[in-house]
Amino acid sequence: MTDHRPTLVFIIGPPAVGKMTVGHELARRTGLKLFHNHQTIDLVLPFFPFGSPPFGRLVGQIRRRILEEVASSDLPGIIFTFVWAFDQPSDDAVVEEYSEIFRSRGGRVVYVELETTQEERLRRNETEFRLAAKPFKRDLAASRRQLLELDDKYQLNSRGRLVGRPDYLLIENSKLSAEDVAERIIETLEVPRVT
Repeated sequence: MTDHRPTLVFIIGPPAVGKMTVGHELARRTGLKLFHNHQTIDLVLPFFPFGSPPFGRLVGQIRRRILEEVASSDLPGIIFTFVWAFDQPSDDAVVEEYSEIFRSRGGRVVYVELETTQEERLRRNETEFRLAAKPFKRDLAASRRQLLELDDKYQLNSRGRLVGRPDYLLIENSKLSAEDVAERIIETLEVPRVT
């Protein structure tokens, strides 16, 4: 049986794993709106440097407000992409806060973790679709450097931490198309399709 409560689909994984691309395809098939994390990052960057306290506050407030409005609206839900540093309690708290926005309003939250090799992610980091949607990534040398630095500094895959939860799906998407991944999400987590 398909669940028709408003749904928050968290697509998580390290940079350039395919979160936005999969989210775009999932949105096309489900009617959920895609809210990828760079929509807020690129909005705030002209004003404050990445990682600065004002940057973090603004990005967090904008994301929170959008999720609150969607959860309280007649929309069927939203797809949100997020790089979750699993070794950072502050990221755990953010994920829980955003999830609770939906749960407290009777909504449903599911988590899709994408995983692929660093080599594949470095290739995807320079794709046309990614660069068109993410102005911050157009400085290829800086973007590559940031990807490698984030990999070195944080644990960006769950490493089994979420396995066994009914609201979680791990997909190794190195050789899968975004269409195949979207179909797997819809079927496994029972995300309603556009009718």
